[in-house]
Amino acid sequence: MKISIISVGKLKEKYLKQGIEEYTKRLGPYAKTEIIEVSDEKAPENLSEAQMEEVKQKEGERILAKISQDAYVITLEIEGRQLTSEKLASHIDNLMTYGSSKIVFVIGGSLGISKEVQERSDYALSFSKMTFPHQMMRLMLLEQVYRAFRIIKNEPYHK
Repeated sequence: MKISIISVGKLKEKYLKQGIEEYTKRLGPYAKTEIIEVSDEKAPENLSEAQMEEVKQKEGERILAKISQDAYVITLEIEGRQLTSEKLASHIDNLMTYGSSKIVFVIGGSLGISKEVQERSDYALSFSKMTFPHQMMRLMLLEQVYRAFRIIKNEPYHK
């Protein structure tokens, strides 16, 4: 199993980098894991709707260039489906069982993801109706993927 996380922007915070390294290491026995950063588009605060779409489209092109044709794509979106940890584990388990050996999670930039990335997505996942910093989402996602593998293997993990 190969898990890729494509994320817009560079991670700067040392504490987040350390947490990501820890969960990537923990995932080692279960899956090959990679984090792919694509550059974010510089955008001033007061963008028009058209300018926001242009930023998302440029970031989306960078994201799509990193996704292979045979990958199962899960985008993180506020309007996506909310799952329990157990349901996420079941979803990943089903993907592994029925032939998807590559899962790509996509975390968009501060403005979200483009329509083109949404169209390429096989599944839209939401962690919450709340908005989280996309840098923090990398760590939260890795922890949930790790938890999912522990659940799949019936191994203990704190609740």
